Amino acid sequence: QVQLVESGGGLVQAGGSLRLSCAASGRTASSYGMGWLRQAPGKEREFVSGISRGGGRTYYADSVQGRFTISRDNAKNTVYLQMNSLKPEDTAVYFCAADRDYCFGTTCSYEYWGQGTQVTVSS
Repeated sequence: QVQLVESGGGLVQAGGSLRLSCAASGRTASSYGMGWLRQAPGKEREFVSGISRGGGRTYYADSVQGRFTISRDNAKNTVYLQMNSLKPEDTAVYFCAADRDYCFGTTCSYEYWGQGTQVTVSS
């Protein structure tokens, strides 16, 4: 089992940027496909972005394409989500998740989850 801890969330005005980090422990991050998902108040949890275990392949939800960038540094056991041009609708708790079968897309099981980090974008 891998433990995931998100950080980097906060309050930012629309148009601003944040960089989220997900630190993995227990198992190396390279053992998993990784994803970022988010849940806004009153809404279902939705997929944001995913990255293959080697970092060579990425996947983005249409809503964040061109604004967000996912990356990983397996030497640091860390996955990142660079969020630019933030919009109020990006406000949500952002979760880092790991898939034991190396999946990283929207339909992955993502068996392991962090506790989430709050991102709030003011208008």
